[in-house]
Amino acid sequence: MFAIVDIETTGGFASANAITEIAIVLHNGKEEEGRYQTLVNPGMPIQKYVQSLTGITDAMVAKAPQFNEVAPYVFNLLKDRVFVAHNVNFDYSFVKHHLQHAGYELNVPKLCTIRLTKKIFPSLPKYGLETVCRELNISNQSRHRAMGDAAATSQLFRLLVEHDRSGELTKMMKGRNAEQYLPPNLDVAKLNALPYAPGVYYFCNKKGKVIYVGKAKSLRKRVVSHFANNKPSQQKQAFLAEIYDIRYEICSSELMASLLESIEIKRLWPPYNKSQKVVEHRYGIYLFEDIRGYLRLGIDKKRKFSYPLASFTYLADAHRTLWRIVKEFNLHPGLCFLDKTKQTITELPEAEAYNQSVNTAITSLQKTLDTYLLHDGTSHYVLVENGVFYGMGFIQDEKISDDLHSIKPLLTPYPENEVIRSTVKIYAERYPWRVKILQAS
Repeated sequence: MFAIVDIETTGGFASANAITEIAIVLHNGKEEEGRYQTLVNPGMPIQKYVQSLTGITDAMVAKAPQFNEVAPYVFNLLKDRVFVAHNVNFDYSFVKHHLQHAGYELNVPKLCTIRLTKKIFPSLPKYGLETVCRELNISNQSRHRAMGDAAATSQLFRLLVEHDRSGELTKMMKGRNAEQYLPPNLDVAKLNALPYAPGVYYFCNKKGKVIYVGKAKSLRKRVVSHFANNKPSQQKQAFLAEIYDIRYEICSSELMASLLESIEIKRLWPPYNKSQKVVEHRYGIYLFEDIRGYLRLGIDKKRKFSYPLASFTYLADAHRTLWRIVKEFNLHPGLCFLDKTKQTITELPEAEAYNQSVNTAITSLQKTLDTYLLHDGTSHYVLVENGVFYGMGFIQDEKISDDLHSIKPLLTPYPENEVIRSTVKIYAERYPWRVKILQAS
């Protein structure tokens, strides 16, 4: 038993918008059994562009019942049937959300006629309702009105049942089939191709651009979880509508997936990733030689592929460390950019002797910063050099050595960020037997 539903609304997501019209066509799989339609007072103004699209004005709904008044009747029509709609997750999210606010919990199977039409009529140019009706000669005299679209979807449903030679409808209704909850533009074959392995997945839009990056202990299970909860928020609905493809990269472990996810979020800056998308003003102590031959230590913001002597999350920590070094090794504060007072050349120490003190200070600093290889239980390794994440990759067992210079060419370097730094540190502390200390360069 099926209930074919179409709604008109004040906007595109349920949590901040309301239903202005609802139509339900009851169907037994062979023929219609009844129809229900009503305008609904949304309790808020209808935006002008929505009025022009649907033809439903504020005046038309002013004396219509509010949704909580028709909710009992709507719920009774739907509660024992399969909820059918063209792009079912949109209509279902609205109806479920507003029924819930009225005190009714709707939990029924869903069927998307977009997805079913793609299975049974795979050669259509597009699968929006208007295009499908034109291609299949289905009449719709009231486009963008609830009963007009519901009646057209009912005609489409009849054609789908008649032309369903391979039992696609039965397959889609069997258990908790992915076809019931996947976004309308995502082919179920993309989901079925995902392995139960750790890795990083990429959701892509119609143009192939990555819009979201995630990591998973099990790629299949994690991706399914994105679609299992059809939240009525604007972000969730917009997100689902934009997903056309899934790409993935298998990783050797959850650790490697976590590191790759962070790298890819920073590289691609996907619009639907929120966490980790902050500009990290991290700092480092750097060494350079000035035109007078003095080795100088200074604090600067970290940049891609820059290799400081030491890295810090906060500027204050970098200042404290540099002042400690200056005092301990009798370095000149002015040559470390800590004393802004102008110094004449006669007030500075002799360059060669001073540089020896700087090198001694650097050696001492680097002794406090470990250089090590970290493996994840497989032959995939992470290299930390002088306390800074260098890169990662696969190394054959016979090529593992204590020689840092022979190890580095075997790995792919990546820019460090705070998430990677923290992840590697925590993992090394949790699994110390997977850490191989190397001699610092």
